[in-house]
Amino acid sequence: MKIQRTLVTLLAITICLITVTTNASAQSAETYQQMSQPQRAAFVAEQARRIARQMSGRDYQFTPAFEVEIQKFVDSYVRRIDKPGKSDARLIFERGQTVAPTLTGIFRAREVSPLMGIYVPLIESEYINLQSPNEAGALGMFQFLPKTGEHFGLSAADLLDVQKSADAAARYLTGSMKTFNNDPMKEALALLSYNRGTNNVERDLAAFVNEQNRACSICALTEQSDKLDANFRGESVYYVPRFFAAAIIGENPRTFGLQTPPLSSL
Repeated sequence: MKIQRTLVTLLAITICLITVTTNASAQSAETYQQMSQPQRAAFVAEQARRIARQMSGRDYQFTPAFEVEIQKFVDSYVRRIDKPGKSDARLIFERGQTVAPTLTGIFRAREVSPLMGIYVPLIESEYINLQSPNEAGALGMFQFLPKTGEHFGLSAADLLDVQKSADAAARYLTGSMKTFNNDPMKEALALLSYNRGTNNVERDLAAFVNEQNRACSICALTEQSDKLDANFRGESVYYVPRFFAAAIIGENPRTFGLQTPPLSSL
């Protein structure tokens, strides 16, 4: 009995020491801003794969060049943290807290990754339910064009209803993922389609993706953007890297000095 009590005591002390060490390590961990450039690159690469795995249930084979594109947008958001005025990136993720639970529920109901529901409106509108059309005529938090909204049964007024527009976005992404079902990166292609249109992405894939670069089709398109049209070069090429950058920050807020919880945890 005495030996058993001693062993139990030693086990308790060991667990306590491990807990203290772990907590101390977590508290002393460097922020992204404090990391060296190689550390930042490694962090972005690791987290991009984690986001992809969480979103798709499988590993994405990003190329180093594509990871560089993701990091560019991570750095762009980081430069906006504590920037005076409305452009402060902290405000974006604080707004995200208020809508994340609603978006998560809607996308789960449609069997679409909540990460897509949370971070598409971040890169579309930074969680602002835009009442006036932008230059392209898009409205709301999910920035639907009225014509696209009509396809999903939404009026112009409905586009300003966050729940209705979120449900339409989930249905749009579901349809795109079915179109690209045989591609190992169908989720990334669906995201690209949300910006570029499914038919255009199908055409791009047919023209520029082959057996040699098919392992990362989104990487292949991004790295050959100079061969694609002006709309792709000027906007669409940035869409998926920006999505992953936003998700990396939103799912690792403390690493970036933000006090918000991971948005998908809400």
